[in-house]
Amino acid sequence: MIQQRGILLAVKKLFIFFLLLLNFLYAANKEVLLLHSYHKGYKWSDDISKAIEEKFGPHSDIELTTLYMDTKRIVGPIYLDKLAELYKEQLSRRNFDLIIASDNNAFDFAIRYHEYLFKGLPVLFTGINNFDKAQLDENYMTKYMSGVVEQVDLEKNFELILKLHPTLKKLVIVNDRSKTGYAIKRDLRPIIEKYSQKVEIEYVDDIEIKNLQKKVSQLDDDTVILFVLLFKDKTGKYFTYKQSLEEIRKTSVVPIYGLWDFYLDFGIVGGLLTSATAQGNAVSDMALKIFNGKKIKDIPILEKSPNKYLFDYEELNRFNIDVDKHLEDYELINEPHGFFRKYTKLVVITITIILVLTIMVFSMKANIQRRKIVEKDLQNRIKFDKVLLDTLPNPIYYKNKEGKFLGCNKAFSNLLNIRKKDVIGKTAHDFFAPDIAKRNEEVDKELLKSLGTNTSEVTLHLSNNHMKHIIINKAVYLNNDSSIGGIVCIMDDITERIQQKQFLIQQGKLAEMGDMVAAIAHQWNEPLVELSAHVQDIQTSFLLNELKDIDVKDFVNDSMVQIKYMSQTLSDFRNFLKPSTKKKLFSIRKSFEDIFEIIEKQIFYSNINMSINYDTHEEELLIYGYENEFKQVLLNLINNAKNKIVEKKSDEKFNLTINIRKRPSYTVVEIIDDGGNIDSNIIDKIFEPYFTTKKDGTGFGLYMAKVIIEDKMDGIISAQNKDNNVIFTLKLPHNKGFSNENTTS
Repeated sequence: MIQQRGILLAVKKLFIFFLLLLNFLYAANKEVLLLHSYHKGYKWSDDISKAIEEKFGPHSDIELTTLYMDTKRIVGPIYLDKLAELYKEQLSRRNFDLIIASDNNAFDFAIRYHEYLFKGLPVLFTGINNFDKAQLDENYMTKYMSGVVEQVDLEKNFELILKLHPTLKKLVIVNDRSKTGYAIKRDLRPIIEKYSQKVEIEYVDDIEIKNLQKKVSQLDDDTVILFVLLFKDKTGKYFTYKQSLEEIRKTSVVPIYGLWDFYLDFGIVGGLLTSATAQGNAVSDMALKIFNGKKIKDIPILEKSPNKYLFDYEELNRFNIDVDKHLEDYELINEPHGFFRKYTKLVVITITIILVLTIMVFSMKANIQRRKIVEKDLQNRIKFDKVLLDTLPNPIYYKNKEGKFLGCNKAFSNLLNIRKKDVIGKTAHDFFAPDIAKRNEEVDKELLKSLGTNTSEVTLHLSNNHMKHIIINKAVYLNNDSSIGGIVCIMDDITERIQQKQFLIQQGKLAEMGDMVAAIAHQWNEPLVELSAHVQDIQTSFLLNELKDIDVKDFVNDSMVQIKYMSQTLSDFRNFLKPSTKKKLFSIRKSFEDIFEIIEKQIFYSNINMSINYDTHEEELLIYGYENEFKQVLLNLINNAKNKIVEKKSDEKFNLTINIRKRPSYTVVEIIDDGGNIDSNIIDKIFEPYFTTKKDGTGFGLYMAKVIIEDKMDGIISAQNKDNNVIFTLKLPHNKGFSNENTTS
């Protein structure tokens, strides 16, 4: 009984294993839907299908399904809607990985019904005439579509005909009035105008087939026909691609050239032909790239049609046309077989055997010599790599999966003041502070899982009491067998850059000193008048012997009030010049109050009405960053607006409005003045360094404002014209977890 249960359990496990295996094999298959614009039997579509099937043939995991829209015979919005409903029902249980749309009608259908039938699926197109990338952008299909453009080369065919027929007097162009025919007609107009001076050109697209046969039968010897398309004649009679050409070929006494390869072997001499096979091969290669993991948006559209010079040997011989004088690279069909063509296999086998025997004779000797050269090159490469690493100024080290250092370059050993050989076998805890070492290990664990890269910034306190700001770039390296070898790290010392940026910010503050001194002068004007009046009162009282102790005391008290006010103004000025040492949360309301203490009266006397609006009066608005540098930005923007208005020398009252709004993760500050727009030709340049429109300007103020807001405080600053107003917008984080990617509103 126990034995039977054991057997049943084993059978059950085996059954489950086979089910899982079948499911895996089924899931690994790639399903492709090939959607043709036209019908089966239409040679262009058949050749594209054949090329795709041959390309997919060696890949047993690709399953190809083909549907034909038959739009040569029937087309229209109602038909397409019904066709979409049919496909919706027909394909409801199919899970396709890729759609291939052949020719324009299928291309338009795939775009129009992408959400309804093929939502989220990549779509490759082929055989598209008059392609316009804007169509993909307008329908939001850029990330879903790529493919191969079909483009007939009309001018090169004109050039070819004139070269092959130097005595040509007349060229007859035969076309129809289909959608493709009209597109070719538009492209022909400038070319006909260009070449009509060299040869007489007759364009025919509205004639009954019998009259066309009669016309071509009466052409002179110095005439050539360029056959474009003919699926319907003037009476509406429908022809297959070969029927119309064969009808003309029967009566034509002159050479017929074409634009598409499906007419070859049915009566055309040839030409630079648009090849359905080449289109199919190109789109198949794109499909295989997608199945190998490449995203469709990374596959560029092949806008140059893969056309070929193709000729029919029998037609060339019939009209005694020599192509070799004018072309080197071309292909022939119906060429008589020579000895090599007749016995190609035998010749190839014989040559292969001789080559194999020759290779066997010399291979052993060559192999030994090659190994010696490779070993020598490998030794030289190892020496070169060591010299290269030591020459690089960036500190570099590499370690194994366990975090033990395997080596470093000279720059790293100099940074830590340690010999290179003493680095080997150590860990991050031996060189860095505990918090940095711990973070280092956490990053390494994540990298070993993701096999990606990482960039971080740290501050190192070295043994020589120096402090270095370092950017660390890490990546995982693999062994020859594709197993994980460890992690390599490249350090970039940015200490000097940070110090230089801080110096530039201070320079920016100094550049604002002129306006600050003017503001202080305005601030001190009233206190000085008050002090002057008190002194005159005391002097008058003294001269009239009316000076009393109480008057002196009042004088001292009143004077001290004014002196303290002036002293506070200097204190505010000194605080403005002092750089902030680190980021912190600070009140945006207080920052504005501090700035207004300095410049409010100057703004008032400049005939400017300034107002500040908060969307909340109860809650304290805090932002995360450098307080004094933020005040510098506010001062720069407000002074720019004031100076622009003052330069107008107008008695008109202007407005300076400041709006402050709170958002979930950031605060928005808008500084708006109605003193006139910024020139639209320069508004995109105002944040660039050294760009200025002022005669004595440095071009530094707005550049430093951008550095402070975006680089140092992780915010965003922008400028725009609206009506007659200029609006500067600042978006500033509430905390250090903020990212400016979230400030789209």
